[in-house]
Amino acid sequence: MNSTVILQQLVNGISLGSLYGLVAIGYTMVYGVIRLINFAHGDIMMVGMYFAFTGVAMMFMPWWAAFLLSMIATALLGVIIDRIAYKPLRNASRISALITAIGVSFFLENLFLVVYGGVPKAFPVPSVFGGAINIHGVIFPNIAIITPIVAMIFLGILLVLLHKTKYGMAMRALSLDMETVRIMGVNVDLIISLVFAIGSFLAALGGIFWAMRYPAINPLIGIMPGLKAFAAAVLGGIGSVAGAAVGGFIIGISEILIVALFPALAGYKDAFAFLFLIFVLLFKPTGIMGEDLERGRF
Repeated sequence: MNSTVILQQLVNGISLGSLYGLVAIGYTMVYGVIRLINFAHGDIMMVGMYFAFTGVAMMFMPWWAAFLLSMIATALLGVIIDRIAYKPLRNASRISALITAIGVSFFLENLFLVVYGGVPKAFPVPSVFGGAINIHGVIFPNIAIITPIVAMIFLGILLVLLHKTKYGMAMRALSLDMETVRIMGVNVDLIISLVFAIGSFLAALGGIFWAMRYPAINPLIGIMPGLKAFAAAVLGGIGSVAGAAVGGFIIGISEILIVALFPALAGYKDAFAFLFLIFVLLFKPTGIMGEDLERGRF
């Protein structure tokens, strides 16, 4: 394998890793604040895809308006799910909340199966995301260039929000001691809703780019990317936003390179993300950037 092929695979891996990172941020923020592994997060990503599909293909909206509205609508959906399904269980055992998250996941999958059917839909890809640039034999698809740039921009905005604003300060405080923050007069439920809104917004963004990368969507499409994003969040150090992005890049690049270097293992490519997860849980349960979690999350 020559350097051109390796560079080509790196381009593909960085693009894929950006998508895992965007979805993993939602997992890590929700867990960091309320210690809930939100297994419905992959399905929230799927909902974002269908909202965008509905806007562009069925309501004939401009793609940018449909994408923006779908992300906002998905953020609102995340808040509604929190208020209806998770808020009543704030003081319940973690296993109760975990089972509820699985129930929400099944509900969303079956709801969209009923509404849209199980036949895959062709996701419309705007022309600006099509095409590719050839530089010395390395093909740079537009979507592979735009995805990491957009992911880095939103990651930067999120880090500024977390570390430079009062809302971010409240989220970080909430992750350390919810009851003390509540006693100090902070509206805990509002901050948790904001966390769900941000996580769902980014999941929708990742879902839309995923749909443009693999333009055939179905109601179960969020399961595997969601599980891999969870593995990325654990690998990076669950509770750390930057760690989730790093974990996403590691999972994405590894998945692409392993298939490129060992084509015979292509059928097992999904398993490598979970091998990473097993090794991390065995040898470094706090993840790559999880050493300081008890001193300061995010």
